[in-house]
Amino acid sequence: MTNKTKVVELEQVVVRFAGDSGDGMQLTGNLFSDSTAFAGNDFATFPDYPAEIRPPQGTVSGVSGFQIHFGHKPVHTTGDLCDVLVSMNPASIKANMRWLKPGTTIIIDADSITDKALEKAGYQSDPTTDGSLSQYKVIKAPISSLTKEALKDFGMDNKAMLKSKNMFALGIVMYLFNRDITRVYPYFENKFKGKDQLIEANKTVLAAGYSWADTLEVFANTYRIEPAKLEKGKYRDITGNVATAWGLMAASQRSGRQLFIGSYPITPATDILVELTKYKNLKVKAFQAEDEIAGITSSIGASFAGCMAVTTTSGPGLSLKSEALGLAVMTELPLVIIDVQRGGPSTGLPTKAEQSDLMQALYGRNGDAPLIVIAAKSSVDCFYTAYEAAKLAMEHMTPVIMLSDGSLGNGSEIFRIPAVADLPAIVPPIAKANDPDYKPYRRDEEKLCREWAIPGTEGLRHRIGGLEKENIKGNVSHDPQNHELMTRLREEKVKRVANYIDDQEILGDPNADLLVVSWGGTYGVILSVVEKMIEEGKSVAHAHFRHICPLPKNTEQVLSGHKKIVVCEMNRGQFANYLRMNYPQFPYHQYNKVQGLPFLTAELEKEFNDLLK
Repeated sequence: MTNKTKVVELEQVVVRFAGDSGDGMQLTGNLFSDSTAFAGNDFATFPDYPAEIRPPQGTVSGVSGFQIHFGHKPVHTTGDLCDVLVSMNPASIKANMRWLKPGTTIIIDADSITDKALEKAGYQSDPTTDGSLSQYKVIKAPISSLTKEALKDFGMDNKAMLKSKNMFALGIVMYLFNRDITRVYPYFENKFKGKDQLIEANKTVLAAGYSWADTLEVFANTYRIEPAKLEKGKYRDITGNVATAWGLMAASQRSGRQLFIGSYPITPATDILVELTKYKNLKVKAFQAEDEIAGITSSIGASFAGCMAVTTTSGPGLSLKSEALGLAVMTELPLVIIDVQRGGPSTGLPTKAEQSDLMQALYGRNGDAPLIVIAAKSSVDCFYTAYEAAKLAMEHMTPVIMLSDGSLGNGSEIFRIPAVADLPAIVPPIAKANDPDYKPYRRDEEKLCREWAIPGTEGLRHRIGGLEKENIKGNVSHDPQNHELMTRLREEKVKRVANYIDDQEILGDPNADLLVVSWGGTYGVILSVVEKMIEEGKSVAHAHFRHICPLPKNTEQVLSGHKKIVVCEMNRGQFANYLRMNYPQFPYHQYNKVQGLPFLTAELEKEFNDLLK
C-alpha cells in the first residue's frame, strides 16, 4: 500500500466516530486510540453514548460517539470541535453538527443515505447534496457495500458481514493519518482466538478500507503528527476506571493488605469491578453483591477482617450506601468508596458526566459523620488518587470517598506505568498481639487514629458495631459527654489529615487579578485555557483542588490577593458554596454547566475574559 498524496504535518487533531449504538463506534475509537499510542502521540478520549440499551436504530437519540484529541504536545482536553467526523448514517451527522467547525472532513457511509434513513433522522432532504454541508469536506464512501464486496468469498450472510463495516471506516482513518494497520491485528487475534474466519474477515475489511482511500485518492492530503516528547518508560493506553483498579491493587501490594471489593454493578463504575476480577493471581477478592447496601457492608466486614476494603458506585448507589458509610465512620475502619459520578438526580443521565455528588460525599449521612473526600483530575490521575485514597484510609483509620466521573472513568489517556516500589509507603497502624496496653479506641497522639485489630490476633478482642463507643475502652456508651467527645475526636481526626497532604498549588501569579478555581475532571480543559491566557500576558491564575475534605492548609493563602475568584464546576455551585462555608471572607463568582457534557475551551475563555474586563 502506497501513499501518493501529500503528507501534512499537524500539531494536534480531533477525530470523532459516530453511528448507531450497534455500529461499534466505541470499539473503533478505542482501536484508533491504541494506534495513536503506538504512534507516540499524547491523547485524551471522550466516549459519548446513549443511556438506552436499545435506542431506536437510525434516530438521533440512538447515536453513539467516540472522540479522540491527539497531538505532538501535551494534550489536556478531549477537544472542542472535531477536524474529522466519521459518520455511519445520516442521524450521526445531525447529532454531531454542534461539534463541527468550518472545513471539518465528514466521512459518511454513502450506502446509509436512503429515504427511510433520512426521514428517521429528521431530514427533509439529503444534506450531502442539498448544500447544507457546503462549509465542510464531505467524503461519501460506500462503506457497507464495499465491506460486503471484501467478504464475498467468506461464506457469511449479509448481517454477519456488515458487523465488520466499522473496520472499513477505521481503515480509511488509519490511511488518513498514516497509521500502520498491522498494529490492529493483535486485537482480532485475541478477540477471536480460535475463530480464524473472523480474524481474517476483520483484517480483510480493515485493509480494504485503507486501500479504498489509497487507491481512489479521495483525500487531497494525508496527515502526520510527530510523537510527543514523553519521559522514558513503559506506556499504555488506559481508561480512568482501569487506572482506578490498578491504583487500588498497587496500594494493596504496597500495604501488604489483601484487596477486597464488594460492589453492585452500576454505570459508569462497573468496569472497576470487572477489571479487579481479572487479578486472582494478586489475591484480589471480588464480590458482586446483590445490591448497593450488600456491597458496602461486605466491604466493611472485610475491613474489620484486615483487608484493604473497597466499594464502587455512582451517585444513586452512594445514596443507598449512606447508612453503612456512617457505620464505617463509627467503627473507625479503613474503607475506600469510589464514586464515578453521573448526571442526576435519581436515574438521571447514566452515561453522562457530572460533578453533582460533592455535597452528598461531604454531608450525605445522618449524624456528624465526617470522612475524607478527594477527587481525581484526569483518567491517568485516577491511578494516583485511588492509591492515595487507600493510603489515607488505612493510615488514618477512616473511610475515604474518591470522586471520579463518567468522562474520566470511560475516557482514556497515555499512562506511564510506575514501579510499585517507587510509590509512597503505606504503613497501617496494626495492633500487636498480646499488647498489655491495647484498648480498642486508644489513639495515636498525632493522627488521633485507633489501631487496626485483626480478628484472630491474640489479646485484641473487642466490641464492634454501630452504637456509640466509650472513649478508649470501646464499650457501648450512651453517656452525653462521651458522645460529644467521640464526635469531636472523629471530626478532629479528619481535620488533622491536612497535616499529611500536599499544600495547594497555584499555576500563575499568586496575586493574579483573576483566580480560576476547579476540582475533579474539569482540570484539563481549564488548565489549557489558563495556560493560553497567561501566554497572552493576561493576569490569570489557576488553583485545582484534589483534596476537598480536609482542604489543604494553605487554602486561605491561595484564595487571597485576587480581585476576582471564579469557581468552575459541572453542577450548580457545590464547591463554590463549600468554599463560602469555610472561607466566607472572599467573594466567589461561579461558572456552572449541567448538560452532561464537558466544558469547552471557547466558552471558558470568553467567561474569563469577561471577568477580567
